[in-house]
Parts: sequence; structure tokens; C-alpha cells
Amino acid sequence: MKRYFAVAAIMVATSCTSTTSKKVVLSAPDSTSATVADAATPASIKLKDANVQSIYNGYIVLKDALVNAKFEDAKKAAAELKVNLASQKGCESTALTAEKMATAKDIASQRKDFTTLSADLIALFKHADVEAGTIYVQHCPMANKGDGGDWLSSEKKIQNPYYGEEMMECGRVVEEIKSAK
Repeated sequence: MKRYFAVAAIMVATSCTSTTSKKVVLSAPDSTSATVADAATPASIKLKDANVQSIYNGYIVLKDALVNAKFEDAKKAAAELKVNLASQKGCESTALTAEKMATAKDIASQRKDFTTLSADLIALFKHADVEAGTIYVQHCPMANKGDGGDWLSSEKKIQNPYYGEEMMECGRVVEEIKSAK
């Protein structure tokens, strides 16, 4: 019986430090979009559509605020992200999720809603035209009381927005979104 507990403990400990990744190249042709060259773009991620680029940049600011447990910064970032999401066709309900995060009473509520926001935006960026850089889809199996949670990052290094300093490196890269070129 003790062996089973030891094996289970080892499995839990290693589930949050795995760096196995599955590479996926996704893009969607959109020749009518303008190329965005923004020096402030996180880790040189360049998306063809200017509004999608703004959404990505705002999402990263929000994610970083959650990583650093900065509640007020996360509220501000969510409010700004809501504006960009509201102007993107098909993202109206995601804008409502961002608004909910902007008016949240605590960081725990923001982190809970971040799961839904991330799921929606992962779908958006899988269909976006990435011109340069790699967007990493990362996953923490312990987020949301063990249900897990995904998020996007501009770097491979795990910085967990669901737990912050408590379990900063809990998670793994599960997918990479990059230019098909």
C-alpha cells in the first residue's frame, strides 16, 4: 500500500514539471489584413490582423498580471482587453468574460474566469495568421480544483497564471502556434 502512495506522490510531483510538447503549425490565410509591426509586441509575436494583434498583446498583459498576483493591474488589463474583443467579430461573449474579470471582487474570481477567456482566445489564435514568433499553449493540470486550465504565452518557460508564486512552474507546453511559412 505504501508503494502506491509513493508512486502517486511522484506522479503528482512530476505532472507539474513536464516539458513535453506537441508541435502544431496553424494559420489561416487572410490577404486583406495589414501587417502589424509593434515593437512592444511580446517576444516578437507578429500577427497579420491589427486588432487580433491588440487582443494578443492585451491578453499577455492580463496573463502577466495574474502570474504576478497583481489584482488591480489584472482588472485594468481585462477592461482594456474587453474593448478590443468587443470590436472583433465573433468575440462578443469573450468580451463579456473580460468585463467580468475587470469587475471581479478578487483575484481568485479573475483566475476562474481566465480559464474561459483563455479557451476562447486559444481558438481565435489557432485560426489567426501568425507572421512571426511562436505562441505557446500551456496547461496546468491542477488549476480549477484539478479540472486543469490552459493559457497562452509568448515564451516556452512556464509562468502559471492560475497559482502565481504558489506554483509558478506548474504546467507544460501542450501546443505551439506559429507561422506555416
